[in-house]
Amino acid sequence: MSKKVLILSGSPRKKGNSDTLCDEFMRGALEAGNQVEKIRVSEKKIGYCTGCYHCQDSGGVCAIKDDMNEILQKMIDADVIVLASPVYFYSVDAQLKTVIDRTVARWLEVKDKEFYYIVTCAEEGRESTERIIECFRGYADCVEGAKEMGIVYGTGLYEKGDVIDSPQLKEAYEMGLSVH
Repeated sequence: MSKKVLILSGSPRKKGNSDTLCDEFMRGALEAGNQVEKIRVSEKKIGYCTGCYHCQDSGGVCAIKDDMNEILQKMIDADVIVLASPVYFYSVDAQLKTVIDRTVARWLEVKDKEFYYIVTCAEEGRESTERIIECFRGYADCVEGAKEMGIVYGTGLYEKGDVIDSPQLKEAYEMGLSVH
């Protein structure tokens, strides 16, 4: 059965290492017969949540008029959500964190999702990815019926293009191929 896969690429660098891993995940998921959409978060206009709670009084309509309403609907409609970010000071980058925070408007509607995580960092070990994975897991813990399905640890990737010919490229493709 075909699934709706939404990839949220937090990388601010187009064709950067995490963005390239997203493309490989997408290639595999498409070959497996799924419907796949990748959103480059940095190319969207998304304001920060102000904590005004207008959304609570307006049936989930956010006071901020930007691209997030469309993205949030796609998150609600998806079967699979891929969260991808480079490590910035041992955490998720601001672009993707803003998306996560803005789901508050309709967060109870984001449910029964399979989650995959893609993380890249310059360091060789996985230690520097721990906080970003915990951030992703913290969000998934708020999603009713969430299931963690897999993680691509893009370690040792600093310069744009370092991911080419890396084992993580194949891993991302195979993880996408496993979505069914």
